[in-house]
Amino acid sequence: MKPNTLFKRVPKDNLPNHMMNAWEDSMKVHKDATFVEVLGNSPKIYDWYMDDFYKKVFYSGRINLQIVELVRLRLANIHGCAFCNRGDRIDAIRAGIEEEKINQLDNYEDGPFTDKEKAVLALADVMVLTNPKGAVTKDIYERCKSHFTDAEMVELGVIMAVLCGMAKFIFAYDLVEKEDYCPFIPNKS
Repeated sequence: MKPNTLFKRVPKDNLPNHMMNAWEDSMKVHKDATFVEVLGNSPKIYDWYMDDFYKKVFYSGRINLQIVELVRLRLANIHGCAFCNRGDRIDAIRAGIEEEKINQLDNYEDGPFTDKEKAVLALADVMVLTNPKGAVTKDIYERCKSHFTDAEMVELGVIMAVLCGMAKFIFAYDLVEKEDYCPFIPNKS
């Protein structure tokens, strides 16, 4: 389902230069730039998300890139974000994740994943929006602890929290294309 937001879309030519580039990239990959156009109402928020979150946290290098890309794609798959799934799949492949793994994310416990990847994907299942009562159990903590420090687990948790919070935002504001199975279709009555 294509987005049909109620919010003002800033035309490409009225966006700051760096957002014009993002608009063009979005059109190439998604054939839609609603997200960029609406964030054009608040370029500082767009910059925070792209620079402070993505550059300083997600892509900081403190957590292995393949791990954060797997987590991001797992969350997008569950949330049903078609826009995210397209872009995140490209980024996951670029990070060196094999197509076989990407195609088996729904069945990661029995798929071709390492114990480390399975542990972090189980942690993602705790954080996902469709699991409102999710909590880190002793079992999940121990699985993760054998591969990550507490500092890394905290950072992973914050990464997932921001991704999930942004998912809620983009669905509630109807800014992105959703998969047919997306459980977060806005009620616009």
